Amino acid sequence: MRRTHAEADARLVVARPRLPLAETILPYLQRIDEARWYSNFGPLLTELEDRLSQRFPEGTRVITVANGTQALALTLMAMELPAGGLVAMPAWTFVATAHAVLQAGLVPWFVDVDEQTWSLDPAALAARLSQAPGPVVGAIPVSPFGRPLDLAAWRAFRETTGVPVLVDAAAGFDTADDARLPLVVSLHATKVAGAGEGGFLATDDADLAAKVRALSTFGFRGSRDSLLPATNAKLSEYTAAVGLASLDGWPADRLRFLRAAQMLRIGLTGLPQVEFQPGWGADWITSVCCVTLPQDAADAVEASLAAQGVDTRRWWGLGCHASPAFADLPREPLDATDRLGRRVIGLPFSIDLTSAEIGRIAAALRHALSGV
Repeated sequence: MRRTHAEADARLVVARPRLPLAETILPYLQRIDEARWYSNFGPLLTELEDRLSQRFPEGTRVITVANGTQALALTLMAMELPAGGLVAMPAWTFVATAHAVLQAGLVPWFVDVDEQTWSLDPAALAARLSQAPGPVVGAIPVSPFGRPLDLAAWRAFRETTGVPVLVDAAAGFDTADDARLPLVVSLHATKVAGAGEGGFLATDDADLAAKVRALSTFGFRGSRDSLLPATNAKLSEYTAAVGLASLDGWPADRLRFLRAAQMLRIGLTGLPQVEFQPGWGADWITSVCCVTLPQDAADAVEASLAAQGVDTRRWWGLGCHASPAFADLPREPLDATDRLGRRVIGLPFSIDLTSAEIGRIAAALRHALSGV
């Protein structure tokens, strides 16, 4: 795709989300018009959940929810963990993980991640449980920017310790295919397969799925009687229409994302100081590009890139624990998280990233790194 001179001189934004085009959504909207069913688990939502469940082994239940944060919170509530108990979670995550834990009446316990994987190590966490500042009633490993987790190791952790596990795979749509641990995926507009807003729980636990469904719809379970304190977190038929169109386009979109990622990796080949997440753009894909820079170089590099018209973002800031909202929550020493917070930045990336834009990113990074 060729760009005009004005476009070439414009700022290069860090993210350029893209949802399905109106023409691909229209057939689903026409179905809504014909059915006159707009919410409350209509035919489009039912189809969306069925198609999502087909990405997992037979017997998997998929429950859609208004957004990924609500999916996490309602699943934690449905797990019926002791109120006020600690939930071990990485400090290296988006703030939504901690907000969901608090919303569920539980307490986040921030634990450090492995610096190579950017995620919690189940064996290391198991060894720390006896030193926790209170009863640990759950654990939430987070897929870092979509990188797959070792779910077999987390199942072993659950079996060995007896601690329930909920997987936060908000950005992990591409590789999410195992529901033997309850797993939450986001359908936000910024994700590789989005519906604007939304998220879903995938689980092989039929009872857990039924509880989350009830919690998302006023506590109803087959009647108009509200059986438990709950909320309204349903997806509308209109959101389901966008989600279905996203699924229609996913096979082709995945290839486009992979191609853009591989082109960017090739474009930055001459910059060994810039390290991609292992497997990104080859084994798995997500909608953002996070790279690791030399220690203590990120601030200067970001300032230089900004001056050159190339935007960046610290998607997780210095870590979830650094937000004022969580200042008083318990935490382990977070040395690896602190180092990652000072080294990891998000570069411009999108499904339609062009060769010219990759050239700009590479040139700007080369100039920025020459000064550090």
